[in-house]
Amino acid sequence: MRKKKTFHKHAAGGGEIITGIIEKHSKGFGFVRQEEGGDIFIARSNMLGAMNGDLVEADLLPPYLWTRSKEGIVTKILQRNTVEIVGTFQKNKKFGFVVADDKKMQDDIFIKKDFFRSAQNGDKVVAKITQYPDKVHSAEGKITEIIARNGQTGSDVLSMIRAAGLLETFPSRCNAEAKARSKEQITKEVLEGRVDLRDKNIITIDGPTAKDLDDAISVDILPDGNYLLGVHIADVSHFVEEDGYLDREALKRGTSVYLLNRVVPMLPKVLSNGVCSLNEGEDRLTLSCFMEIDSSGNVVSHKIRESVIRSRARMVYDDVSDILENEDEELIRKYAFLYDDLKKMGELAAILRHKRKQQGSLDFDIPEAEIVLDANENPVEIRPAERRTANRMIEEFMLAANETVAEHFYWMQYPFLYRVHEKPDPEKIMDLKAYLMNFGIHLKGSADNINPKTLADIIAQIEDEPYEAVVNRVMLRTMKKAYYSTECDGHFGLAFRYYCHFTSPIRRYPDLFIHRVIKKSISGRMTEGKLEKYRADALNAADISSRTERQAQELEREVDKLKKCQFMLQHIGEEFDGIVSGVTDFGVYVELPNSVEGMAFARDLRRPYQLGQRVRICVLDAKPAERQIDFEILETEE
Repeated sequence: MRKKKTFHKHAAGGGEIITGIIEKHSKGFGFVRQEEGGDIFIARSNMLGAMNGDLVEADLLPPYLWTRSKEGIVTKILQRNTVEIVGTFQKNKKFGFVVADDKKMQDDIFIKKDFFRSAQNGDKVVAKITQYPDKVHSAEGKITEIIARNGQTGSDVLSMIRAAGLLETFPSRCNAEAKARSKEQITKEVLEGRVDLRDKNIITIDGPTAKDLDDAISVDILPDGNYLLGVHIADVSHFVEEDGYLDREALKRGTSVYLLNRVVPMLPKVLSNGVCSLNEGEDRLTLSCFMEIDSSGNVVSHKIRESVIRSRARMVYDDVSDILENEDEELIRKYAFLYDDLKKMGELAAILRHKRKQQGSLDFDIPEAEIVLDANENPVEIRPAERRTANRMIEEFMLAANETVAEHFYWMQYPFLYRVHEKPDPEKIMDLKAYLMNFGIHLKGSADNINPKTLADIIAQIEDEPYEAVVNRVMLRTMKKAYYSTECDGHFGLAFRYYCHFTSPIRRYPDLFIHRVIKKSISGRMTEGKLEKYRADALNAADISSRTERQAQELEREVDKLKKCQFMLQHIGEEFDGIVSGVTDFGVYVELPNSVEGMAFARDLRRPYQLGQRVRICVLDAKPAERQIDFEILETEE
C-alpha cells in the first residue's frame, strides 16, 4: 500500500501554458525556470507531485491570483529527471523510508520491506525510484546501494559524492587496462625520438600531501643572459589509449574532484599516483615546453618536445618559499645542489608576474579556506591557505606554458581545446560600479567595453584595505565562468589572447586531449583522417569538460560549506570579529577572518549596515543540513 499524502486543490484558468524545469525550495514551493519570460512561482499545493529537476507543463494563473510574482499550477509532468536519491534510511517492522539529503526533495521515499537490502536505521543509502509521486501518493523505491553504515567516518561526504553521480572506484575493465599499462617498461623503442633530460636539474614543487605530480620545472641561463624555462608535463596519453575503456571513463569524469582529504580521481591511482606521477628518482615520460624568456618577460622563442626526465627532488611549497623568502640555512644545506636553480626560478617568476600585472591580468588574491579535519573527518580548524612565493612561482610557470602552447597551436590551425574567459556582462559591471561606490571607489570606463587593466587597477587600489577580500570576492562574482572551447577567444581575467590547459593531464581531460594533438603534430604523424576525428572529438570534449568542471566546483563548494557549518556548530555562543560582506532585504552577511560567512537576519538588526563595516558577532546557530550559519551583531565599528 503506497503512503497517501494530502494536496490542496487550487483553481486554474490563466490560459497561458508554460514549459520549464522545476526548481524546488526546501519548504515545498518552487519555480518553473524558463529560458525566456522569467520564472513562475508554484505553490506547494500546486506541484502535482513534481520533483526537483522535472520538466513540467504549467498553466499561468490570472494576475488577480498572484501573491507576489507570476504564479502557476503544474498540469503535466513531461519528463522525470530524478532516477535515484541519496539519503538516510529509517525503518520500522513493516516498511521504511529514505529521507533525502537534498532538502529540495521534501517527500520521503517509501520502501517496502522486501526492498530494504539489509539497510539498517541511520544508514546512508541510494534508493532507486520505482513509482513517482502523484496527487495522492508519495514516491516509492528500493534500496540499491548502502553507501555508509550509521556512524561510519566520512559518511556525509561519501553521500555527497554519490549524490553528485561520482564514483571513487573504477569499472573492472578500466582497472585491468590501467594495471596492464602501468607495468610497461621504458624501453629503447619507447625513448626513440624523445629528448633525454634525465641528467638535468628538474624538480617538482607541490603540497606535502600531493600524490599525483604532473608538472616539473627547470631553469637555465643562456649565453645571451636570457632564461630558458622548461615546463615538463607527465605524458599521460602514452598510458591512456585513445578511445579505450580508460579514455572513455576519463572523458566521462572530465576532471579529478578534490574534497578536502578525499580525491575522486579522473584516472585510477595506479596511473595517477604511479607511472604518470613525476616521482623523485624515477624515469618518467613527459612533454616538455621550453621557453626562452628575456629580462622583460617576453617569450622570444619556444620548443615543444616529447621527453624523458628523472626528477632530482620532490620539493614542497613551504620549503622552497622558506629558501627564497627567508634564506633558511638548514634547507639551503639540504638542497645545496639546487640552490642556484631555485634563485633563478624566483627571479624569473618575479619578472613574469610583473609583466602579467602590467598587461592587466587579474589576481584577486582571495585567501582560500584550509579546513583541517581530525581522524574522524570532523573539522577542527579553519585557516586561510597561504599563497607563498613558491606557490606563485609555479603558477607563473604554468601560465607561461599554457599561453605558449595555445598560441603555437592557434597558428597551426589544428583542432584544439582552448580555455576561454569572456568579458563580463555590461549589467554586471554597472552593478559592480554601484557596489564600489559604497567604498568611495570609482570604476572608470564604459560598462560595454571594460578592459581587465581597469579592474586590475582597482585590485591594486584596495590592497591591504580591511575590505580587500570582500570587494575582491564581489569582483570575482562579476566575472563570467571560464569554459573550454574549440575557438581561441582569449582569456579576459588573465589578459591573454591565447590560453589553454596543458599542464595537468592527470586530473583534467582537456589537457590529456591536447597532448594527443601535440604529439601527433611534433612527430609528423597527423593525418587528414586524424584531423577530422579530432575536430569532432574536440567539440564533444569541450562540452563534457566544461560541464563536469562546473559540477566538480559546485560539489567542492558544498563540501566546504558543510564542514564550515560543522565547525561553527562547535562555537555556538562564541564571539568573533567580522566584516559586512553583503546587505539584503532579509539580513546582513558577515564574513569572519577564517572565510566563514553567516547571516544576521533583518528582524534582529537594530540599525542599517554598510558593506565593509567591521562588526563583532555572536554565533547563534549552525545548520549543516541547510548549509546555514546564523549570527547576531553585537557591536559595530563606526
